[in-house]
Amino acid sequence: MKKIDLPERPNWREHAQEVGFTFADMHGEPYWDETSAYALSLEQIEADIEDPATELHAMCREAVAQIITSKSLMDRLAIPEAHRDLVVQSWHQGDPEIYGRFDLAYDGKGPAKLLEYNADTPTSLYESAAFQWQWLEDQLAAGVLAKGCDQFNGIHEALVARFAAVFAADTDLHFTASAGNVEDYATVEAMAWAAREAGLGAHYCDLEKIAVSKDGQFLDDEDRVIGVLFKLYPWEDLFRDDYAKHIATSGCLFLEPAWKAVLSNKGLLPVLWQMFEGHPNLLPAFFEQDISDRLAGRGAAAPDVAAAFGRAEAQLIAGHVRKPILSREGASVSIFKQGEVIEAAQNNDYAEHPRIIQAYQPLPQFDGFRPVIGAWIVGDTCAGIGIREDRSRITQDLSRFKPHFITA
Repeated sequence: MKKIDLPERPNWREHAQEVGFTFADMHGEPYWDETSAYALSLEQIEADIEDPATELHAMCREAVAQIITSKSLMDRLAIPEAHRDLVVQSWHQGDPEIYGRFDLAYDGKGPAKLLEYNADTPTSLYESAAFQWQWLEDQLAAGVLAKGCDQFNGIHEALVARFAAVFAADTDLHFTASAGNVEDYATVEAMAWAAREAGLGAHYCDLEKIAVSKDGQFLDDEDRVIGVLFKLYPWEDLFRDDYAKHIATSGCLFLEPAWKAVLSNKGLLPVLWQMFEGHPNLLPAFFEQDISDRLAGRGAAAPDVAAAFGRAEAQLIAGHVRKPILSREGASVSIFKQGEVIEAAQNNDYAEHPRIIQAYQPLPQFDGFRPVIGAWIVGDTCAGIGIREDRSRITQDLSRFKPHFITA
């Protein structure tokens, strides 16, 4: 894995504006940055990222089956009691999932380590699926990249196939996001584009304009009944919304489904470690309360957790990350080495939530930037990657998106 300086495409910013990629620069800083790109080998892609990500997704589904049967784990993940039946029912009736994104630490040597799973509302989809593919084609045509170079990017095609597999032709789908958020809208439109290509109807409605009929059905801004809704709005917020009481009886199928609430929660990480301790793509992780009790001499929550903590204790003392179970864009995350904070997020919007402790996996550094691999899952398979980098150890909302290619 290398980072290689490359010439930018002439007029790429004008092209970005033409196709609606209006946030390629944000707040005076580049978000999309093609002054360099990450180069990986086919073996690195297939053996270290694609296959492990697909396996991690299967493990996550096993974790769902365990979590939803455990009151203790549902409590730990702060799933509201009023909506637990909805979560369980959505799993048992097989409500379909469309996509998700694993964030992986990877230095080119492997194994990649799971940092977290953005299973419910991952963004950067358009950049990953479309704009970086156009970059590849343009740079191949210009001779900047050698003939035979490729990209691990079948994301759009996989989404089209997934929509076609889940829904009958001509099914109407609705897509929603908060009004005025151009990045969220780009993700939603990328999904709708794939749905249309799959032969489905795709209608957009601002989240704030969705209403409830007298019969308890959800309506769009033209008073059409919403039968299927892709919502770029996290379940943890939706559960606390006034409209949540209508979900179970609305007759509306939500994408992503309610059972994804247990996967988009960082409480998933200690559950995975408990189930698959020692897996090469996992980092030791525990609920903070268990470790606090242990350090205070009160023992851990259960003997098996205490034993697992004992086996990982030295690694956790050497370095660990403290994360709220609900957090986005690195908010309220702190990194410790030998008991001292070496970096902490300035955004503390999620500080009130319970926390987990995960062993610290330093990100590799290239020219002062630290990349994170975003491995996209469509259905049950890894379909491509996007890479974001930051000078900080904590990947944040304005981290740069970098294109990648597979060397010839």
